[in-house]
Amino acid sequence: MKKLLTVAATATLVALPISAETVAPTNVAFSDGAVSGSLTGVAGNPAEGRVLMNKGSGNCIACHAVSDLNDLPFHGEIGPNLDGVGDHWSEAELRGIIANAKEMFPETMMPSFYRTTGYVRPGNAFTGKAAQGELEPLLTAQQVEDVVAYLMTLKE
Repeated sequence: MKKLLTVAATATLVALPISAETVAPTNVAFSDGAVSGSLTGVAGNPAEGRVLMNKGSGNCIACHAVSDLNDLPFHGEIGPNLDGVGDHWSEAELRGIIANAKEMFPETMMPSFYRTTGYVRPGNAFTGKAAQGELEPLLTAQQVEDVVAYLMTLKE
């Protein structure tokens, strides 16, 4: 009976999902612009990342062209073409670029998608909010992982 209970308890623990804590925007560890570990501990979903490339706070194609997204109109020309980025950059480098591109490219005009501090935001609606920790990043940690997973599929 004791062995049966041990097996049942072990099976229950194995069946439970492992939940990793999400890394807060202010706790992201950059190394030469890259972020080596997942922000969520959950694998990114490339299909969700593909959607974010054109929708909501992601809207990457407003500045970048991506041949895989030719079914969508109005690709930008401000940023580099993203074809083949999965071959040119590591997952950690892409995560760092999405989270805060200024860590790798200080002069870039690319927005920091997972950052909540260090902004100069005009207007009464934002005054003091960063100091109070009330600002939200443009993308959630999981959305960053999803975009990275999609970008990793873009091979030459």
